[in-house]
Amino acid sequence: MMRSALSVIRGAGARAAPLFATLFSALFAALLAAAGHAAEVSGGGLTLGPADSKNVLILHASNSVQVFRGVLEDFSELNPGIRLEYTELSTQQLYRDTIERAAHAARSGPDLVISSAMDLQTKLVNDGYAQTHVSPETRSLPAWANWRDEVFSIGTDPIVMVYNTGRLAAARVPHTRRELLSLLQAPDRPLADRISTYDVQGSGIGYLAATQDTRLDSMAGALLAAFGRNGVSIHESTEDALDKLERGDITLAYNLLESYTRHRIDQGAPLAIIYPQDYTLMLSRSAIIPRQAPRGDLGALLLDYLLSPRGQEMLAKQSGMRPVNASVIPAAGVRPMALGVGLLVYLDPLKKRHFLDVWRAAIQAP
Repeated sequence: MMRSALSVIRGAGARAAPLFATLFSALFAALLAAAGHAAEVSGGGLTLGPADSKNVLILHASNSVQVFRGVLEDFSELNPGIRLEYTELSTQQLYRDTIERAAHAARSGPDLVISSAMDLQTKLVNDGYAQTHVSPETRSLPAWANWRDEVFSIGTDPIVMVYNTGRLAAARVPHTRRELLSLLQAPDRPLADRISTYDVQGSGIGYLAATQDTRLDSMAGALLAAFGRNGVSIHESTEDALDKLERGDITLAYNLLESYTRHRIDQGAPLAIIYPQDYTLMLSRSAIIPRQAPRGDLGALLLDYLLSPRGQEMLAKQSGMRPVNASVIPAAGVRPMALGVGLLVYLDPLKKRHFLDVWRAAIQAP
């Protein structure tokens, strides 16, 4: 094939020179254009769009870069003149940074903040750290997904149990919290030193999930005590727990995000998801436009894209999140937690201190 191509080129003689010049020029121009719009990836971030753009959109979020990248690339393709700078941060860091920046008069920081700690996002709104945004996209949201036109659900994620299929027989898989408690109390102790749950002291998601369990489940205290008696390990993120599960260091993890787990399973990890049949919490990835945003207009543009039919489809396809309007599954006991003041109860300093004291005492039990 290569010889044939070379023969044609030689036969074309001088007539080929103008063609090569044209092709080379076009290729060079394309490379230059691509360089200006190339994606720059770092350990906890991603940059898209032209380096010399005057329209710079700064996004800070708790979403994993790997999971969220496809969504941001689609937005960038629709808005080629915008330079998008994305930084991945913990939910606690997002919360603290927003408050600290508001103490300064100058506009600085991100134009949009997305966090899975919807209680912390709600508190930022309640304390006056967010801008109002009204658009056809925000108006189309169900009531539980929009609070005060300042914090919005862009998608939901069930909080599930996950186990290593090679470490736990199908007949022993718990399908409710009561069954999990029974497994933890079994004489042969199959989960001793082989179960993990969130570190609620350092994880916003973990604290939210644990306090909601306390609110909804009368057995939450007994389950927590059983965790402690079985030498539970704690993880700081779903990714951390999935690493332990995939390596076989643990058998079961409690309260993980479905979307990240699905991503691992699709890559071949020997894991399976349990949707607790008593109830399955559904948290929102919530977005706010900070009061100090330098380009709140660009933050609003990205937010409206994420809430649009195309954005919702991309979120479901690329990140595994569930679209907002497909998040209520009554038959399966899956309902999203509503944005609003109800999420603030366990953020009260006294309640939080008491909850953490009880949690530490149970987790550290011999």
